Amino acid sequence: MAESIFRDQDQYSCSICLDLMLDPVTIPCGHSYCMACIKDYWDKDELRNNNCPQCRQKFISRPDLNKNTMLAEIMDKLRKNDFQASFNPPTLAKLGDIECDFCTGDKLRAVNSCLECRASYCEMHLQPHYDFPALKRHKLVNATNMPSCQKHDKLLEAFCRTDQMCICMHCLMDEHRGHDTVSAAVERNEKQVRLQADRIKFEEKRKGKEQQLHDLQDAQKSYIDAVEMTVQSTKDAFTAILDLMQKKCSEVIEKIQAEETAHLDRVKGLHGQLDNEIAVLRRHEDDLDNLIQTKDNICFLQNFEKMPTYPGATVLPKHSLELADNFEGVRKIVSEFTNKLEIFCQKEVENTLERVSSTTKTASRHIKTGDWVRVKACVNTPKYNWGSHVTHNTIGVVKSLHGETLVVSFPAHENWKGVLSEMELVARPDESGTSAPNYTIKIGDRVRVKSAVAMPKYKWGGVSHNSWGVVKAVDGKEITVDFPECSDWKGVVSEMEVGPSDATSGSSTVNGSFHVGDKVRVKPSVVTPKYEWGGITHKSVGTIRAVEEDTMFVAFPEFHGWKGTFSEMELVPSKESGRFSSSIKIGDRVHVKTTVDTPKHGWGEISHKSVGVVTALKGTDVTVAFPEQKRWLGVLSEVELASSAH
Repeated sequence: MAESIFRDQDQYSCSICLDLMLDPVTIPCGHSYCMACIKDYWDKDELRNNNCPQCRQKFISRPDLNKNTMLAEIMDKLRKNDFQASFNPPTLAKLGDIECDFCTGDKLRAVNSCLECRASYCEMHLQPHYDFPALKRHKLVNATNMPSCQKHDKLLEAFCRTDQMCICMHCLMDEHRGHDTVSAAVERNEKQVRLQADRIKFEEKRKGKEQQLHDLQDAQKSYIDAVEMTVQSTKDAFTAILDLMQKKCSEVIEKIQAEETAHLDRVKGLHGQLDNEIAVLRRHEDDLDNLIQTKDNICFLQNFEKMPTYPGATVLPKHSLELADNFEGVRKIVSEFTNKLEIFCQKEVENTLERVSSTTKTASRHIKTGDWVRVKACVNTPKYNWGSHVTHNTIGVVKSLHGETLVVSFPAHENWKGVLSEMELVARPDESGTSAPNYTIKIGDRVRVKSAVAMPKYKWGGVSHNSWGVVKAVDGKEITVDFPECSDWKGVVSEMEVGPSDATSGSSTVNGSFHVGDKVRVKPSVVTPKYEWGGITHKSVGTIRAVEEDTMFVAFPEFHGWKGTFSEMELVPSKESGRFSSSIKIGDRVHVKTTVDTPKHGWGEISHKSVGVVTALKGTDVTVAFPEQKRWLGVLSEVELASSAH
């Protein structure tokens, strides 16, 4: 029996303190609470009108609270059997957690949110959604902050395809009346199909990249193995050369030493011969001295014929005297051999080093003019920087090669300069199945959807065949356009056509179309500007005071230093001409106004009569190419459009 009670422990817990009821009381609607909890609940807020915390039934007067003896006995049995220790302790909401909307005092962490009730519940207060049939049909999700309309404080239930935003039912009948709207579920299903298709593409792309990574790793391993083998063979070759040189050196030394031994043997023989001859000559000298010194003439004459005669000068072998000079020639030959060997080795080593360097450049040297290339993924910043709208995914055509430098034509950046080692080849359009980048459409062009396109890839979004917009960004095959009916409209380049420069494009603009001094206002399609309203409205008209990238600072009568973004704003036509107040743009022919005595940045080489072409606009500054000075810097207020007479 106790185990059966324990399995239904939730019905014996007080829904206020979430613990086993202490001194349980039952109020007229049938719900039971701790006596202290229900009294405290009613005492804390008189506006509760003595209602039930669970079913919200109101009582005219506060009911009498009498102890429920049967429940009290059950509570005692539960406590005696120590089942309370088996309860899971409630979890209090921490910073960042979703709190239960029905907990009083300390808030518990919510586990689910109900989209119908627009409330979040802890485990205890969520139980009625499992018990009551009417609540079982409610949609429960993981605990989250309920998405609501900031304007009407209602649940976001629909999606406006015209403005690409979630709206409530009040918005549907108010400012979004007549727009292309569907339920959030329908829009989610359509977008989910697109996401699933994109996910499949991403998965295929990922697998392809993983295969490329695998191939790269294999190639890297093969490369490392080849390097190790080459290093080892180089060591072996040079070691063999050293061994050979050592061996040949030993042979030459042995030959010289053998010649030395033979020569010394010959010299030793000559030395003995000379010693003998010297001894004989000494004896002859002594005999002659004795005869010359004798006093007896008869003895002198009798012995004169017996005296030895002078044999003449003894000549030594010539080679024995010149051999030392011959070794000077040997030393000269060895020196010449050393020089020749050094020159030969230097030349061959240089050839080898050049061959080693060429192996690392082989991958980039096969890039030639006309190839399709992109920046390698491993390159963080190219040597000559990224330039305008160039990324790792941007594909362009090689226009020219100059040594290790190449010039590439990208869709949004002509004549991009890079280095061969930073680039990699990509498949040609007819090989990869993708179309070539559309070089006829660029940022700032006025475009519209081709009449042959029945349904754009990313839907109409309020745009029609008659809508003219300004190209805001081009990324490969995709294009972003600002239309009067839809800002940041996304399409495909092949779906668009370029119109004349004076085509009516409404108020859609990109950064280059806004200038300091222009009259602007917030677009009607903008519900809440990025930096809030600040006291202005859709009808407020202000003057641009400064421009920074995609942000402008506007002086409104209601707010002098108001801040907004380009995509939120539209130009206000001038009453005098019906055209936009700022008419100077890149490519216009201008000259310095005759009312300007001295330009802010000086005259330079130009004069009032000089006419040039605007090459750049940045805030209030303008850069003009004059015949006399190619990069003249001035201020917009100092120049004016040149007439045909100029």
